[in-house]
Amino acid sequence: MDSLTITFTGKSQLELRSLPVDEPGPGEVLVATQSSLISTGTELICYLRNFEEGTHWDMWVRYPFFPGYSNAGIVVARGQGADRFEEGQLVAYRAGHRQYAVVPESTLLAVPPGVTAREASWIALAKIVQNGVRRAEHVMGDDVAVVGQGILGQLVVQYARLMGARNIIAIDLAAQRLEYSAEISGATHTLQMPVDEALPKVASLTSNAMPDVVYDVTGFPAVFASALKLPRKFGTLVLLGDTGTPSGQQLSSDVIIKGLKIVGAHDSHPPNEPSDWNHWTSQKISALFFTYLARGQMNVKDLITHTYKPRQAQEAYDMLAQDRTSALGVVFDWT
Repeated sequence: MDSLTITFTGKSQLELRSLPVDEPGPGEVLVATQSSLISTGTELICYLRNFEEGTHWDMWVRYPFFPGYSNAGIVVARGQGADRFEEGQLVAYRAGHRQYAVVPESTLLAVPPGVTAREASWIALAKIVQNGVRRAEHVMGDDVAVVGQGILGQLVVQYARLMGARNIIAIDLAAQRLEYSAEISGATHTLQMPVDEALPKVASLTSNAMPDVVYDVTGFPAVFASALKLPRKFGTLVLLGDTGTPSGQQLSSDVIIKGLKIVGAHDSHPPNEPSDWNHWTSQKISALFFTYLARGQMNVKDLITHTYKPRQAQEAYDMLAQDRTSALGVVFDWT
């Protein structure tokens, strides 16, 4: 069996290749992809090679490079001992943008009734963001500022709302993104301006207390120093979303003067196995996202702005490269 597979072959170059797919081995499952979500920030950095030499990006992106890691599809075959899922069952999993994928059964997650494949394909991004929100250690009534209202920033707003935040201030330069922040994700306030200009507005919205937690979800290194001005004394800044040029991220005197806590959050941090210290595994975090979707407490279907067929992959990535602010959820439809 062959699988259509989106493949980066060089800087700003891609092909839709037909590559062989192995039969599932013991403990493995063959899945036919229905929907895969573009991680717009990460994949655009890879597509444009917009990163510094010697960074982990430089070590990771080697050609041919297979982008994508957030999928939903149907189980079509099972290897020996793989009996947790039925053939025909809708599951979510980590794989590239490909028509078929063989994945370990232990990494699959059942999609509950009422959740579509398009929604389920947000699984990896939702897990990444939930991990960051957990690292912030919120308490009920927190004032929160979220700098950057792309795909990750929208999810931060939704999780912060579920955590009982009092004020959720969404900051971005793109008016259309902020409309989604307020109407879909639940931001209580939106500010269309650079972070440096937002300081007096944020102070006013928080009665001069300033936010307890600030998220920098922009991926732009220059924003970091400006975002450090926003948290209250002894507040927290969460870096969520990796930049390809970390040398451009500069500390400011706010870290020392205000006693700020800076938290880095990455996809790889949640454990695969539970422990007394941390029982929130990657699987459990992902399952909670599905619980919220099924209950109607989170909404990602209305954040999907673009849908492409795999043969339109070049068009999809070129659109993002030209103006990423015009897009939020961008999915490939493999049906």
